[in-house]
Amino acid sequence: MSSLVTIITKAIDLFYIKPLRRVISQQVFRYLACGATTALLDAVWYYIIYHYIVCEQFIDLGFVVVSPHIAALCVVFPITFLTGFWLNRNVAFRTTHIASLPQLAKYALTVVGSILLNYACMKFFVEVCGVWATPSKILTTAVCAVYSFLAGRYFTFRG
Repeated sequence: MSSLVTIITKAIDLFYIKPLRRVISQQVFRYLACGATTALLDAVWYYIIYHYIVCEQFIDLGFVVVSPHIAALCVVFPITFLTGFWLNRNVAFRTTHIASLPQLAKYALTVVGSILLNYACMKFFVEVCGVWATPSKILTTAVCAVYSFLAGRYFTFRG
């Protein structure tokens, strides 16, 4: 496993070039790379699961009917959650020495916080400030990225 971590870290560090070194730390760069990778994998997995596993069909569970986009989201979320945790633990915040299980619980708390912050920011930007939905989503993503980094650095993966 450590060889995979080394390969991923070295691949990310190839893009940590001189102009970037003046602007952001290596840890922030690795965090952004891990986040971008997780987001890309999330989109790819969602597409595959929505179109080829769920087959764009409603899922009748007997007590509730789940729409295809929500069914795909429910299947993708644990994959993305664990991928994000693994990348953050082993690449972005690898100075940590805390056992995996307590750290996973802390990571779950920060993810719940991020979901709630997403909701609150969207409600605030769209309904209170009157900003259009797409720019609101961009602002919300920026706020949540800062929150997630700070939560990861000072709470979840504190060394």
